[in-house]
Amino acid sequence: MDEKAVLDRFDDIEQRVGQLIGICQALEVENTDLKSKVERLEKELHTRVEAESQYEAERRTIRSRIDTLLAKLEGFADQPQ
Repeated sequence: MDEKAVLDRFDDIEQRVGQLIGICQALEVENTDLKSKVERLEKELHTRVEAESQYEAERRTIRSRIDTLLAKLEGFADQPQ
């Protein structure tokens, strides 16, 4: 190989390395963005799970109160007048 061919080959390699560096930098940015999105979604999920848990607890409390009131009403209705 002559000197010009070697220099052309090095230029080609240098361009490819530059492209790969650019791709890596873009992927790093995308990775950072995706990590942020995952973190945000995990927090949102945690908040929703807590809200659902609280809702279920409130629902059980309300159901228990309704059952108690129904039992009292049944007891009241069963009493002779």
